[in-house]
Amino acid sequence: MPLLSEYDLSGQVAILATSGGDEAPFLAQALAEAGASVFPVARNQSNLAAVLNTLPAGSPGATVDRISLAAVISVIEQFDRAYDRVDILVNDARSMYAAPFADIRETHWDEIQSRNAKLPFLLCQQVLPRMAAQEYGRVVNLISELAERGMINGSAFAASQAALLSLTRSLAVEWGRHNIRINALGTGWIDTENQPLEIQQEELLVRYTPLRRKGRPEDIGPLLVYLCSESSDYSTGQPIYVDGGLNAHP
Repeated sequence: MPLLSEYDLSGQVAILATSGGDEAPFLAQALAEAGASVFPVARNQSNLAAVLNTLPAGSPGATVDRISLAAVISVIEQFDRAYDRVDILVNDARSMYAAPFADIRETHWDEIQSRNAKLPFLLCQQVLPRMAAQEYGRVVNLISELAERGMINGSAFAASQAALLSLTRSLAVEWGRHNIRINALGTGWIDTENQPLEIQQEELLVRYTPLRRKGRPEDIGPLLVYLCSESSDYSTGQPIYVDGGLNAHP
């Protein structure tokens, strides 16, 4: 990815927490290529290994298999053994769940809200005071476009995304005075398998998308790097979408 000097992240330290999405390795790679040291946090060892494989050999990381304050504090303690500051927090909180509303069990609801809303909340609670102490920080919460749209069979997932968007806006207002910028990066349908365009366009949702294709991970990386850089200094509390125009539909 070509890098403008204004977006250089050299010397900065980023925590990248993922609830299990396929794009997390590409996000970590974009941050690393921009010069940041990346500490990945994942739900299990398999997800963590996929991210670490894109980073320099020997990079540290952590798993958080249960989402609780104690578990997040343990993750931060592991982070502290590797780094003495945190400049960037990226929450990739888009663990998908689809089911008819009447079929959603209480345990399913709680699980999806924990992955997609509670974990970012707990991480922000631990990281934002550290950023405030150094009077600098960037937080990017990745969300689905369903944060602001409805979809049949998508109520539990959409609610988790709307919660994270609302948290983004509220935290941006509360922590802006500490030179911390907090934004949401919204995505549409992302293809991580390099499907040929003619195959993609056989799907109804792709034909509904104004750009007539799924997004690629490299469509997200440059905007993520920008939002994590000092160049995004006058943007905070905003959802910025890379969705092929889906949100432009009524």
